[in-house]
Amino acid sequence: MVISDKQKKILMLLADGEFHSGTELAGILGVSRSAIWKQLNGLSELGLHHSGVSGKGYRLDRPLELLAQTEINEVIDEQTAALISSFEIHDQIHSTNSYLVERSQKNAPSGSICFAEHQTAGKGRRGRYWVSPYGSNIYLSILWRFQQGGPAAISGLSLAVGIAVIRALKQHNINDISLKWPNDIYSQGKKLGGILIEVSGETDGPCSAVIGLGLNLFLSETESQTISQAWTDLSTITGQYILFRNKLAGTLLNHLLPVISGFESAGIKAYLSEWREYDCLRGKFVTIFLAKQQLEGIVEGIDNNGMLLIKRADGTVQAFASGEVSFNSHSHEFAG
Repeated sequence: MVISDKQKKILMLLADGEFHSGTELAGILGVSRSAIWKQLNGLSELGLHHSGVSGKGYRLDRPLELLAQTEINEVIDEQTAALISSFEIHDQIHSTNSYLVERSQKNAPSGSICFAEHQTAGKGRRGRYWVSPYGSNIYLSILWRFQQGGPAAISGLSLAVGIAVIRALKQHNINDISLKWPNDIYSQGKKLGGILIEVSGETDGPCSAVIGLGLNLFLSETESQTISQAWTDLSTITGQYILFRNKLAGTLLNHLLPVISGFESAGIKAYLSEWREYDCLRGKFVTIFLAKQQLEGIVEGIDNNGMLLIKRADGTVQAFASGEVSFNSHSHEFAG
């Protein structure tokens, strides 16, 4: 559903998590109390649940920190600000990645940034749906244009982006984070976030990449029921419901943009040793799903090009540039 202007105004008033009377809300919005009730009921379709108490009014089940460019800008440093050409925050969008892919085809400049409060068709890898409740998490995409070498020149970019995300989280004292090849953010064996990079361009010439990041800050039990894999969020990891979306958004840009803008010259080699420190697959028995087959083996880490190394049952080691990896959080050895 599309969030209406009236609903957005109500949300901004209720974001503090305190009770607000129907009379107060109706007065501010210039509508009847029954109209307020209808607008509030519509919000639950966005995953925003509220309670009403006679004599007290209405309040959201949990407070919200809505994204605000002024607050994000307070965190962004000068080096990062110089890399940003446009900055958009959407209340609702089909997908931040799809939006910037479309903008890229219309010559949008490198350094275009797009955040969203809610995605109606958020994308994960292989076209999977990314659960995107309103005002709860980080949905961010960045358009960057690379000048030479084509898509091959930026292979391994998702690994470097993963490092940038970990650096940002560590700056907020969130340390129990690992990386799952090639583009997932993990904590305690559960998925915390995902990176999706969509590349287009000439084989050896300029190319453009839209780098998308979805990061779970808070997912309710209702929203999480549609997620097929083990998941976690920052409120679970830290043990408290934390409101620092704008600060985290700014910190993420401070780390992501320098890594992305410098990747053409630095390449994956600048990030290999750091990435290996956070590798949650090394030593694990995994299944890797390719286009038409699946293989099993034990992960031996990544090679110097960022490819995944898997030791097969016959002792041979194969390198993979792409693929979907499934693993149990406990290691296994080959039987027999």
